[in-house]
Amino acid sequence: MAREQLEVLNALDLAKTQWYHFTAIVIAGMGFFTDAYDLFCISLVTKLLGRIYYHVDGHPKPGTLPPNVAAAVNGVALVGTLVGQLFFGWLGDKMGRKRVYGMTLMIMVICSVASGLSFGKSAKSVIATLCFFRFWLGFGIGGDYPLSATIMSEYANKKTRGAFIAAVFAMQGFGILAGGMVGIILSAAFKAKFDAPSYEVDPIGSTVSQADYVWRLIVMFGALPAALTYYWRLKMPETARYTALVAKNAKQAAADMSKVLQVEIEAEPEKIEHIAQETNNSFGLFSKQFLHRHGLHLLGTTSTWFLLDIAFYSQNLFQKDIFSAVGWIPAAKTMNAVEEVYKIARAQTLIALCSTVPGYWFTVAFIDRIGRFKIQMMGFFFMTVFMFALAFPYNHWTQKENRIGFVMMYALTFFFANFGPNATTFVVPAEIFPARLRSTCHGISAAAGKAGAIIGAFGFLYAAQSQDKTKADAGYPAGIGVKNSLIMLGVINFFGMLFTLLVPESNGRSLEDMSGENEEDKKTRSTNNRTAPA
Repeated sequence: MAREQLEVLNALDLAKTQWYHFTAIVIAGMGFFTDAYDLFCISLVTKLLGRIYYHVDGHPKPGTLPPNVAAAVNGVALVGTLVGQLFFGWLGDKMGRKRVYGMTLMIMVICSVASGLSFGKSAKSVIATLCFFRFWLGFGIGGDYPLSATIMSEYANKKTRGAFIAAVFAMQGFGILAGGMVGIILSAAFKAKFDAPSYEVDPIGSTVSQADYVWRLIVMFGALPAALTYYWRLKMPETARYTALVAKNAKQAAADMSKVLQVEIEAEPEKIEHIAQETNNSFGLFSKQFLHRHGLHLLGTTSTWFLLDIAFYSQNLFQKDIFSAVGWIPAAKTMNAVEEVYKIARAQTLIALCSTVPGYWFTVAFIDRIGRFKIQMMGFFFMTVFMFALAFPYNHWTQKENRIGFVMMYALTFFFANFGPNATTFVVPAEIFPARLRSTCHGISAAAGKAGAIIGAFGFLYAAQSQDKTKADAGYPAGIGVKNSLIMLGVINFFGMLFTLLVPESNGRSLEDMSGENEEDKKTRSTNNRTAPA
């Protein structure tokens, strides 16, 4: 019996948009709000950490984190996220989506608070403690990727499924925006108490206590939205597709979805027997049959997410360095620590408000109209164009009268990242793989993305270092500069376009049709009919 004929799955595919859809978006989306806030607020924090813990007494300039320390602080959460995506993706298919879902959120809450309470008697011990807790924070964040995407795809109807999954991911934009706003509010509050006009007038030593409070409060705020949604995550029922197709409990699936959809749904236990028989003969993740059916699909989702995150995370984590390079943010030596955070947060908030957040919601509005493939291809194309447009005439953009043009062009790369592959690479892996492997394959795809993010974080930190003598004397490695970094990112986005050709279009089709599970059922029935006694 074809899986599409299960009444509970038909009811989900054909359901009208209801209140439970929006509830699921908010519950799952607040996890991504926290994810983005925690991963990207660190770009504000690193400035303060350098000025507090790495200032040399008597040195005329503010302290900065050494490159290896900056790489560790920025990258350790990404490493944890990669591990969490693989582990919780696998666990979500083994134990069920709901049973693991609350676990990831609690890890995020505890480790957000613990990161802000990082302790130690020396700079090294504080940084080591911070990195330890940020690794486990990333571990929890990593679990949210496959679980949230899979839960939303399995709850949604096929007509608006893309918009619902994209809306969950779009909460990431609000998390990035919140990071900038919290930075502005806290730095403005402390700046009101301590308002010296410049770094020279006010030595770094007198800002340590204020700056130390600011970075800790910024980091700990990420625990609040996650904690507020913990109860509601525990209240969510397991998805019907997991309960029926993986756990083989048709009665429970029908009961859960009857409450959610507020309609009577028949349990159909006899149909589950066909599914159970098919699953016993089904292929595994590392089988030849999986490679034949979904090998290119998995290559497409992993490669495009990998390439996208190299560009996206390097842009987000180090946009403060790019803005400083073109003169949009004043030199650090002209400001005290709290004032510097205020100006960086204001710049990042402006970019998020004008380009990042709108890009996410353009995807929500259009993904079920024009499809995933077109949006992803378009996004990579325009990211390539704008990166090259910034890179080749780079000297033109660094002139004072052209800085606003540079910022606007740079903002457009964020817009088309989010109205493009940053959203679609999250959506598609939740739609095209079988239910029993869906969370695992999404976790693998997401982990490939985080591998790209790690390369972007560590690589761009090295590549964007200026080659001037001051930097060299300060111990920075010889880098290749912002211009060549932008060229490299443009090339990476171009390859993203090419690998997008491996990703299938899933718009308007049921999950079982996309994954090929209905074909498996039909083949199983055909085999059973041939072997059945006359």
